[in-house]
Amino acid sequence: MFKHLLVPLDGSRMAEVSLATAVSLARAMGAVVTLFHVIESGAPQDIHGERHLTGPDEARDYLDEVAARALPADISVERHVHTNEVNDVARSIAEHVGELGPDLIVMCTHGRGGLRGFMFGRIAQQVVGLGTTPVLLVPPAATGDSPSFSCRRILVALDGNPDHEEGVKVAAGLAKIYGAELGLVMAVHTTDTLSGEEATPAKLLPGATRALLDLAAEDAEKYLGHHVTALRAAGFTVTSEVRRGDPPTVIIAAAERMKADLIVLGTHGKTGMDAFWSGSATPNVTSRSVVPLLLVPVRSKEPEE
Repeated sequence: MFKHLLVPLDGSRMAEVSLATAVSLARAMGAVVTLFHVIESGAPQDIHGERHLTGPDEARDYLDEVAARALPADISVERHVHTNEVNDVARSIAEHVGELGPDLIVMCTHGRGGLRGFMFGRIAQQVVGLGTTPVLLVPPAATGDSPSFSCRRILVALDGNPDHEEGVKVAAGLAKIYGAELGLVMAVHTTDTLSGEEATPAKLLPGATRALLDLAAEDAEKYLGHHVTALRAAGFTVTSEVRRGDPPTVIIAAAERMKADLIVLGTHGKTGMDAFWSGSATPNVTSRSVVPLLLVPVRSKEPEE
């Protein structure tokens, strides 16, 4: 499972929200945690109301202080400061995946000025787009504090695309380590929730579209049933459900019913190539989820056009 966790920090307490989750994972898997900071060119004077780190020495002192304050002595900790100033912090983090070799990146779903979309839209999308390293996005607690992390129930969202089944494998690995239950969910649109190119024929041929969607729901039941059978045979406690409606809404509702501690999504992370991304399911789930979201990058088995 994960043996090297990269935790990007910008110097703010808000970014440190991801640390409790990183500690839990590192302890459960015996993983090394690398605290990471990149020096930003033209950095603002403050971030989230706190003084922004502007120099390498200051950044190193900060990472040392965080390691001593927030990470227990039984966790192996490394620090890395990228001292060359960069304009694109998000891309720098993505590029350091190759240099530092983490197998999981853990970061808070916050952004400059409180815009959660900044962190997700730029940093996570670029990192996931590399196609090699999963990204765990940790939302802050309602109070803004660092939430404790437990992993008793894991929800895996599927869309019937075999490429996305990589998320099932990762979730099963975590479930085995934490002794967690698994839940599988798949959303099938209604004629009212279709969008884009699918919406036009649905308006012209509503009866035929409803019939096709009903067949899709039947196929989804069979598809999830196959996974449930395999997972139960492997010793996991697993349930599944197919719901009709907008995929992000279905996924969030399923997580609430299950009281999930973690949502797992497989994604290409390349706009326009992937049903999740082109349908905006993953960004919408991220912006609405109150539990951590693990994005598992996958490669299409079909040749790209």
